[in-house]
Amino acid sequence: MKLNEKQEQMCTSSKWDFSDLKAMFFNTTLKKSPEKSHTDGLWQISKTILEKNKVQVEEIRLVDHNIAFGVWGDMTEHGWDKDDWPQIYEKVKKANILIIGTAIWLGEKTSVCTQLIERLYANSHLLNDQGQYADYGKVGGCLVTGNEDGAKHCSMNILYSLQHLGYVIPPQADAGWLGEAGPGPSYMDEGSGGPENDFTNRNTTFMTWNLMHMAKMIENAGGIPAHGNQRSLWDAGCRFDFSNPEYR
Repeated sequence: MKLNEKQEQMCTSSKWDFSDLKAMFFNTTLKKSPEKSHTDGLWQISKTILEKNKVQVEEIRLVDHNIAFGVWGDMTEHGWDKDDWPQIYEKVKKANILIIGTAIWLGEKTSVCTQLIERLYANSHLLNDQGQYADYGKVGGCLVTGNEDGAKHCSMNILYSLQHLGYVIPPQADAGWLGEAGPGPSYMDEGSGGPENDFTNRNTTFMTWNLMHMAKMIENAGGIPAHGNQRSLWDAGCRFDFSNPEYR
């Protein structure tokens, strides 16, 4: 995708090295490939900026895979015949940046997006080598498209869910495009005005750069400091200055 002048200027003026970062994008459209996804159209702006800054990018359209329902890491151990999630989660673990894209239906994120968050939650008990929850030190954002109200509502839900799992949410970590309410052109349809919308382009650009900056800052700091947040030590009896008033 061709960047506009402002986006191109931000890329060419960069003095940072993001080449060791990895980003993963989940498109939670309800449409199987190769059907056109308007959410994917908006993602291409972010993807282009990431790739121009040498971030390794992986993208998955979740509906193209056999993903079981449930909140366990591998649902084949709970009655399902097939579940691609364990293999996909191995890729999630390697990503510094996670971006979730969704359409809006009845004011809500898609059912596939809900399923994705449930499966991410299924792995939330895992710990890193410092005894913190495994997603500590990763950063998250989201992209939303539709022609009905609900972009901010969807973003609140997605970003809250990610931070609950341990992701860091930087400033301006969401972007979206909404067409005219009701039936009408979607983002990539001719005459929609979506690709030319300065508000959407600006927010998508800022989101992408903030995700890169935050991921790099955390990496340079060696991750989120491991004190007061280590599940392994809490389970072993360490209380990190916590004092129950009942026992004072």
